[in-house]
Amino acid sequence: MAKKLLFTTLVLISTAANLFAQLPKVACGTVERLEKFQSKFVDPRNVDIWLPAGYSGDKKYAVLYMHDGQALYDSTLMWNKQEWGVDETMCKLLAEHKIKDCIVVGIWNNGVKRFPEYFPQKAFYSMAQQQQEKILAIGRDKGTPLLGDGPVSDNYLKFLVTELKPYIDSHYSTIPDQQHTFTVGSSMGGLISMYAICEYPDVFSGAACLSTHWPGTFTTEDNPIPAAFLEYLKTHLPSPANHKLYFDYGSATLDAMYKPYQQQADNIMKEAGYTENDWITREYPGADHSENSWRKRLSVPLLFLLGK
Repeated sequence: MAKKLLFTTLVLISTAANLFAQLPKVACGTVERLEKFQSKFVDPRNVDIWLPAGYSGDKKYAVLYMHDGQALYDSTLMWNKQEWGVDETMCKLLAEHKIKDCIVVGIWNNGVKRFPEYFPQKAFYSMAQQQQEKILAIGRDKGTPLLGDGPVSDNYLKFLVTELKPYIDSHYSTIPDQQHTFTVGSSMGGLISMYAICEYPDVFSGAACLSTHWPGTFTTEDNPIPAAFLEYLKTHLPSPANHKLYFDYGSATLDAMYKPYQQQADNIMKEAGYTENDWITREYPGADHSENSWRKRLSVPLLFLLGK
């Protein structure tokens, strides 16, 4: 089962890298694309920026940085014909005056490099050498190693924080401070969102981690990764005084693995002084690991992070 899941995932993320070039269609607002945005730290990739209806340089906007950017707006461009429905959810919440004015920066993943870019790097190198080598060997026999030569998430975050964010703040009418900057992702995107707020607590004030992929691979048996992630969280968690974190998980498909690890993460949050004012963990019984599931509950983390 684990090998089948690995093969399927690698095929899917490879397919994701070859999505059609046209802009996604949105229900409201507009999307602008930074095509093949150049970086000193990571390979070029598209960045799709959603602007709400009535966007104006006379107003200032919070910014939501979302990972797996090709999956956010238009199901017809996706291999599985699913999407997050970010535009619909944002428009509804904005129309109801429930959230701050906000734009969404959707950063495309990089296909087969998605795992190396989203896998928390410091947690990986905290593991014993033998454990690292075992993880690096996953998929190598098929010529598609899951983590390539090793995680490069530190460079991915440098790209986001030192290259992309300054560009967004200089070309769009944003409020660039920490209080108005957020990051959101699911699965491995949940991990990189957690890693981002821990590594750059002065940049991000909130992170939403949906279906956080605590196993880091596709098995829980003899797997040292979750313990390394959780220890990293314990030692790097930012202060609850000016940060918010959201976690959730379902109970079907890959999400069925997450509950015991999320419960350990919840204990870490409590020990660090987080309360219901700055931290939410939600369980969604029956929910699977898919864009359709994340779409159904996206309003919950958006209200938590952006609510007025």
